[in-house]
Amino acid sequence: MATVRYFVTDVEHAVAFYTKSFDFKVQQQFGPNMAILRLGDLTLWLAGPNASAARPMPDGRTPEPGGWNRFVLEVADLSATVAKLKAEGMRFRNDIVTGPGGQQILVEDPFGNVMELFQPA
Repeated sequence: MATVRYFVTDVEHAVAFYTKSFDFKVQQQFGPNMAILRLGDLTLWLAGPNASAARPMPDGRTPEPGGWNRFVLEVADLSATVAKLKAEGMRFRNDIVTGPGGQQILVEDPFGNVMELFQPA
């Protein structure tokens, strides 16, 4: 089992996004500050701006959404999944890329966190 923490600016909005668009299930929610979602063996922790994990670091940097680290969701039909998500207004960082292992594309959640959708060859 893997656990990933994403920083978001609105936990309720993030929960709605991941449960509606990607079928995550809410395991626990701690008010507007934190939610724990599950999808298969993946646990996703959504931390809002007032979560303890969002406190400033000793050097003054503050954890925030975005970046290039990501989790990978394997899908059976990448083209169909992309078409569905584009119809929902999702933002993509690139077009579908084909490599020796399969096809992939990067999609952003509403906060700029990236997920990789992957269809094996």
